[in-house]
Amino acid sequence: MIKTGSQILLDSLIREGVEYIFGIPGGANLPLFDALYASPIKFILTRHEQGAGHAADGYARATGKVGVCLATSGPGATNLVTAIATAYMDSVPMVAITGQVKTFLIGNDAFQEADIIGITRPITKHSYLVKDVKDLARIVKEAFYIANTGRRGPVLIDLPVDITLEKCEEIVPTEVDLPGYKPRYEGNIRQIKIAAEEINNSVQPVVYTGGGIVASDSAKELLELAEKGNLPVTTTLMGLGGFPEDHKLSLGMLGMHGTVYANFAVTECDLLIAIGSRFDDRVTGKIDEFAPRAKIIHVDVDPASISKTIRVDIPIVGDAKNILQELNKHIYFAERKEWFDKIKSWKEKNPLSYNEGENVIKPQYVIEQICDAGKGNVIITTEVGQNQMWAAQFFTYTKPRTFLSSGGLGTMGYGFPAAIGAQLGCPDKIVVDIAGDGSIQMNIQELSTIARLNIPVKIVILNNGYLGMVRQWQELFYNKRYSGVKLNGNPDFVKLAEAYGTKGFLIEKKEEVRPTIEKAFSSKGPVVMDFRIDPTENVFPMVPAGQAIHRMIGTMA
Repeated sequence: MIKTGSQILLDSLIREGVEYIFGIPGGANLPLFDALYASPIKFILTRHEQGAGHAADGYARATGKVGVCLATSGPGATNLVTAIATAYMDSVPMVAITGQVKTFLIGNDAFQEADIIGITRPITKHSYLVKDVKDLARIVKEAFYIANTGRRGPVLIDLPVDITLEKCEEIVPTEVDLPGYKPRYEGNIRQIKIAAEEINNSVQPVVYTGGGIVASDSAKELLELAEKGNLPVTTTLMGLGGFPEDHKLSLGMLGMHGTVYANFAVTECDLLIAIGSRFDDRVTGKIDEFAPRAKIIHVDVDPASISKTIRVDIPIVGDAKNILQELNKHIYFAERKEWFDKIKSWKEKNPLSYNEGENVIKPQYVIEQICDAGKGNVIITTEVGQNQMWAAQFFTYTKPRTFLSSGGLGTMGYGFPAAIGAQLGCPDKIVVDIAGDGSIQMNIQELSTIARLNIPVKIVILNNGYLGMVRQWQELFYNKRYSGVKLNGNPDFVKLAEAYGTKGFLIEKKEEVRPTIEKAFSSKGPVVMDFRIDPTENVFPMVPAGQAIHRMIGTMA
């Protein structure tokens, strides 16, 4: 059947199961929007392309499907860059489609032309400039395959406007053939058996897991490993929810703002079993003092991540789910009483805690109340900074895909649009964006998006009048020389919410916290909650930059 490039693109997206496209139209993608007019795919008009990219990212993280965003050429495409980089750093499957000037104008500095392929090459898993409409169906199929296999990540399709208008006989591809791209899923059996022997013989083991557990849907297999082998488990920020934090074997999060007991356990362990994690600097701290006495097993689908930062003794390349299924066949229960007695002592001496204070709202208390009121049916998205760390520390995550945050890039402005994507992908969940008063203003224009479509995202602003994490660092390491962090001139967030057409609540007293959260959760539409928190509250424990992770401040240790 003869079709235009636009029709071929949309039919290809339908075959890939795409439900939503997030984006903004423009001159170079108008033919796509004309085709979208009669398409079953739902288009979500955001108010900024960065918001569209983060919404596609949030949809992908919450559902496990590939997120799709769409922008026009030039500034529309460049506005996607931060969102693409965010997805790349956190291995999120996303396909970004950008309009481009006509093929014969490329390279001539035409109106709204930008070399988006060149700009995004370091932050995409792969990219395509479509030069022939006959290649389009194949390219779309390959893009989705690349984005959602191996170490997942964003793929960009740059589509000149004349290609979208050209017609050809559509040839529907039935398979993907990429000779240079063959992700490995099955781990080496010999290596798995060696790893199992080390685990069974270890005295002080720790399992250290990251976002790879969530991405590979292997939380069940991880739980089996921990219980079968009697192994304590710590997770990275990206791994939150991959192991239930209410489980007796949970150590919570490790790293710069991790728990004392997780950091101590990693420092003193004799075997570290790393699964789906990449030894990020916020996790390791000072490298030569990270797990100094431990043998290290590293399971990862990306061979380039193994021994990149930390020397690994037993590498296993492959998909975490497949490897754990095989590994669990060879694991035996071990008591390890002395090791667990030591961990218990660390937990008792240094629990995650805070000073509740008087006549002031503590951010940790707000997080705890959200967790309790949500009754296990909440997806948390966050911005970046203190709000992110409090959300990581004081919400109890028991299920995968319930904590969505920018880990690798640390993108302020991520959480709110990501919540939009998560809410659309998981309509039966309560989706809460935990934000600071600085970070919420990075993409606050998306209030228009949720108001217009009545998307019931709940926004929690932990309002302390500062760029809080920067202020904390200036307090602790720069002699309280507070430079550029006081947010003078913040808007009235309640009035702003109402101006956009959403509900807004101001919370200034502790006794108002829980009732307001319950009122927001029972609301069928979007809600903004402005919590005026203690402006001097800091995130503890904390490992100073460049220090070993067992050298924490703000603790009893």
